[in-house]
Amino acid sequence: MITIAIHGADFFAYHGFYPEEQKLGTKFIVDVEVDFTPVNNLKDDKIANTIDYERLYKILALQMKQTRKLIETVARSIADEIKIQYPFVEKVQVSIKKLNPPLEGKVDYSKIVITV
Repeated sequence: MITIAIHGADFFAYHGFYPEEQKLGTKFIVDVEVDFTPVNNLKDDKIANTIDYERLYKILALQMKQTRKLIETVARSIADEIKIQYPFVEKVQVSIKKLNPPLEGKVDYSKIVITV
């Protein structure tokens, strides 16, 4: 099994339950790990035999642009899209950190993790 990962992908987006969050936006950090068994021989040295992390980043970027109330929904959409584009994927783990969440005290970030 192979794991391809992107860590620390930085996005400014408008996800949030409260209307102010969807208006003002905030910074998010996304990590994704994708586990798979290659369907072809990696010795062929072809990108089609693996997960293209540039394409993986584009999935993250596209999903982060679609405003949603819950970051759980965003994470699930990321995982689902990865599995659609790469049907041989066995497991996807997505972590999203919301920096400076609107809470009563100082909090660096809130975080969700979803594994599909």
